[in-house]
Amino acid sequence: MGDGGFSDAVWHRSSYSDNNGGQCVEVALVRGLAGLRDSKVSGGPVLVVGSGAWGAFVRAAIRREWEGGS
Repeated sequence: MGDGGFSDAVWHRSSYSDNNGGQCVEVALVRGLAGLRDSKVSGGPVLVVGSGAWGAFVRAAIRREWEGGS
């Protein structure tokens, strides 16, 4: 499984992204892993992180922790 099991994954793009080739990241969840890729290079490399790490990132983003919280 050289592709990490993501070749048949269902990829999701942010609802904030447009379809004009902008800078966008897609994510797919497969067997407890989160794969991230550049939406403009769908056949390119996939960054794979554990689903726990992905969940922690999403929760931090929702809380805007990188801006010092609210």
